Amino acid sequence: MVDSAEVLHFTVTEEDSGKRLDTFLAERIEGWSRSRLQSAIANEDVTVGGRTAKASYKIRPGDEIDVELPTPADERFEPENIPLDVCYEDEYLAVINKPAGMIVHPGAGVNGGTLANAIACHFGLKSDGMTPGGNRVGIVHRLDKDTSGLIVVAKDEATHEWLAAQFRMRRVVKRYVALVHGSTRENSSEIDRPIARDRRNRTRMTVSADGRRAITIWRVRRRFVKFTLLDVDIRTGRTHQIRVHLSSIHHPVVGDAVYNEGRDKTISNPEIRKAVARLGRFFLHSEYLAFRHPKTRETVEFSASLPSELVDLLDVIEQNELA
Repeated sequence: MVDSAEVLHFTVTEEDSGKRLDTFLAERIEGWSRSRLQSAIANEDVTVGGRTAKASYKIRPGDEIDVELPTPADERFEPENIPLDVCYEDEYLAVINKPAGMIVHPGAGVNGGTLANAIACHFGLKSDGMTPGGNRVGIVHRLDKDTSGLIVVAKDEATHEWLAAQFRMRRVVKRYVALVHGSTRENSSEIDRPIARDRRNRTRMTVSADGRRAITIWRVRRRFVKFTLLDVDIRTGRTHQIRVHLSSIHHPVVGDAVYNEGRDKTISNPEIRKAVARLGRFFLHSEYLAFRHPKTRETVEFSASLPSELVDLLDVIEQNELA
């Protein structure tokens, strides 16, 4: 599950015909090295005509290229003394329990108050040189603004590259908790459906045959009458993946105004409906994270309990659903 990233769009002209894809992008995205762009291409964060391509692909006139980067490469920002809930820290990395409402990276008109600003201050990381691409200050993966929970931060370039490789090879275990509308028929299932950016609305993602492969595995943790609490594992890290996938099987995430097609407003019980409206976020939490430590090579595991606002909503549902 990744944060809403800004998408850079390029249309290839005759002048650039025949260039390698990675070379073309390196010429146009300031501050991003060719090797880092090759990693982005390998991670399927670059598409040509809506499809993935190799770094060596020779571009052609008319090719439409979308590049999904964490934040614009020329963005610079200042460290800010924002409190952080640090679950674990050593000389190589830290694991943060991010609150809902905090944006991970500056960008799209947001220059402050982000997790990147906070960790730059807390860990003394600079926004202009710690990692290739410069301004990511060690953030290895992303969470949506309104997704709470665990996110790992690298303190040096070698650790960043090690962790990034673990994510690319799908060796990181990421487990979320989601409350969805409706009662699922099965107790567990796998969603293997490609995801692409919505051609009609570039801020949304959608299930599409020409998208990038995305795999989500879910299991029922608890059943209510009209809601289901799920444990969700993701094998890929597409933008909005969990939200899009669960919506595609007609069990959208509670509180997700973008993908639940107004289901929140149709909740029949007035107390539950008001509680969801007061929540001010969607019910999605990154509860568990496991990966191999870059120094010891041993698996380390971390967990973060549901934040109080989500626990409170579950209490309201339990008390009122049968009323």
